[in-house]
Amino acid sequence: MGVFETILIVDASPVELEAHLERLSRSVRDLFGAEPPPGSRKFVLDRASPLALGRLRLTVAPGPSGILGADVVTAAVDPEDVFPAWERAIALQPFVIDGGLGAHKWADRAMLASMESSMPERCLPLLLDAGRGVLEASRANVFAVEEEALITPAADGRILPGVARARVIEAARSLGIELREEALSVDRLIAAGEAFVTGSVRGVEPIRSVGEAELEAPGELIAEIATEIKRTWLGKVAARWSNAR
Repeated sequence: MGVFETILIVDASPVELEAHLERLSRSVRDLFGAEPPPGSRKFVLDRASPLALGRLRLTVAPGPSGILGADVVTAAVDPEDVFPAWERAIALQPFVIDGGLGAHKWADRAMLASMESSMPERCLPLLLDAGRGVLEASRANVFAVEEEALITPAADGRILPGVARARVIEAARSLGIELREEALSVDRLIAAGEAFVTGSVRGVEPIRSVGEAELEAPGELIAEIATEIKRTWLGKVAARWSNAR
């Protein structure tokens, strides 16, 4: 079993490359007692170079002989899916996974793929612990807006400490927005009214519903966070996309 990173590519440049490689290295050391294969960074940069806008998946896993190898797969990305508008918001469907998926991004996604296979487009599994506390979505971390503060589950070993999650925490602090890492039940998430998920390709993605409960469109606080990260990740490209829409 291996681990992987999914990286947004903008104008041939991998976004948050250092953070992704650092997280991958931690996982590889923890799981295999080794470092990622030499040349992984160059492998990523070479494969990113033809992409104007895309995603790149870097996987590190042991081969038949036990030696770690690296593999890269790339794909184009629809600009509308990067920091998507409310019209493209996602729905979350709760599933209980006692103990969560842990702090590594496992290459084996069979269980999550099975959950997602029965869901309509723009719907993701929302993973809960045995006590029905929110952990994360299948490909994203979860944030709720509660009385002008951001609430997100703690990175306590049960969830993946997302690269985009870390960027949101940093942006909130720079903008003077209160952020608390604490327990977030499904009921509390729904009661908050506004919520979003974060991922390394889509950035800040609004949540339109949790189970059967409908949520509100993003307000000013979420817009501030999204704008701050969009500026960091996309720079002048964001303006170019906006003018093209």
